[in-house]
Amino acid sequence: MPFRTFILKVANRCNIDCDYCYVFNSGDQAWRRLPARMSVDVARATARRIGEHVTAHNLRTVHVVLHGGEPLLAGPRHMADLLSAVREGVPAATAIHFELQTNGTLLTEPWLDLFDQYEVVVGVSLDGPPDANDRHRLTHALRSSTGSAVRGIELLRSRPHLFAGLLAVVDLANDPVEVHDYLAAFGPPTIDFCLPHGTHDEPPRRNDPAVPEYGQWMSRVYDAWLARPEYQHSVRMLEDIVALSSGVRGSVETLGLAPPSSIVIESDGTVEGVDTLRSVEEGASWLGRDVFSQSFDDVLRHPKLLHRRYGRAALAEKCQSCPLVEVCGGGYLPHRFSTSQGYRNPSVYCADLEYLIRHVQDSLQQHGWDPRAASVSPP
Repeated sequence: MPFRTFILKVANRCNIDCDYCYVFNSGDQAWRRLPARMSVDVARATARRIGEHVTAHNLRTVHVVLHGGEPLLAGPRHMADLLSAVREGVPAATAIHFELQTNGTLLTEPWLDLFDQYEVVVGVSLDGPPDANDRHRLTHALRSSTGSAVRGIELLRSRPHLFAGLLAVVDLANDPVEVHDYLAAFGPPTIDFCLPHGTHDEPPRRNDPAVPEYGQWMSRVYDAWLARPEYQHSVRMLEDIVALSSGVRGSVETLGLAPPSSIVIESDGTVEGVDTLRSVEEGASWLGRDVFSQSFDDVLRHPKLLHRRYGRAALAEKCQSCPLVEVCGGGYLPHRFSTSQGYRNPSVYCADLEYLIRHVQDSLQQHGWDPRAASVSPP
């Protein structure tokens, strides 16, 4: 399966200091050895490799995600050069969907003008109301980042065609309904909730390890989302569960058994598989490949990416026999890790995923919808 999403780390520094960040605040400190921003030469080499890949696999569409660190630290002029280099290096017959993920604090009208020019849609990270967001997302001077992020979101809302949505990391200390409704008030097309990274060696924080607290938290989000028909936004994790329960063979990284189709290009041109593996251990994400020396087809055959091909066979024995495996897919790869068993473990969120999936499926059945029937929209 070819790569269809190319994540470019255009900046390897950040103007805020999120305590849960897998780039800057994990055991893997590779960012210290990487250029602060991606050069145009790296962008050109990446674009040539993407061009080779789309030609070899006859791809009509690819996604290019501008990421970091904080990608806006690259600066508007340099970002324009990067975008131009990518567009020029990919065959004109292939559509490029540009996306950018930012903390929102540096957004300005000139940035939006640039995004309009290259049709870049923008997602903003915000964990909820000020008390919730500032628990983890402070500046380097330990000041609130919420006001600046909200200002950026409001500016982005003035051009709704550029607004991709909001991303929030789940914190059990926050009220799930309050967080969901606060984010929904900005009118995002999508809200993407992410579980905090954890492994079996360093599990996520819980109040009671015997209780599926993260599954309960997300179930309350689901109920709040479903209860108000005026809501027009999607909640990505929940819609993925609905789709996968219907028999759709999804390609999301965090759920389902379909092989993921994304790859990460670092600011120096080196290539990573799943960059969130930095939360696991030093070097877990590194492949020893770069866009100057190897094609993306070469990268596809890397031993560290074999789990993408093996699907169910790459999972722990418990997962392979689980009736929910087609939906949860064994959970997100970094969340399966232990020093003793590598990635052949159930997710540290196994009980949470089971609780949430069953909650969603039970709710849909109560609405007269059969989660086994494909191509049916949820209520």
